Amino acid sequence: QLLQLLKNYSRSAGLKTSITVGVVGYPNVGKSSLINSLKRAKAVNVGSTPGVTTAAQLVSIDKRVKLMDCPGIVFARARTAEEEADVLLRNCVKVEKMIDL
Repeated sequence: QLLQLLKNYSRSAGLKTSITVGVVGYPNVGKSSLINSLKRAKAVNVGSTPGVTTAAQLVSIDKRVKLMDCPGIVFARARTAEEEADVLLRNCVKVEKMIDL
């Protein structure tokens, strides 16, 4: 349904070029997997650890729709122990960079 909605939008807006939709979010939440699913092929690499996507990648779904796969975004630095735990539990930090307490 999402892909059909994007196609309908590009048609109804009367655009002569394709639309580009950015896929953004926290690291390791399935952005690249969503793009591969919509493309119905392996268009971008996926992994179980954060940081697989290191730069923005443009994937053409068809002549009217392009999707941009972006690296994971963490908006704030952890200032308290609770915020640090939140970032760690969201799998935003590679295991190798975690500090044992």
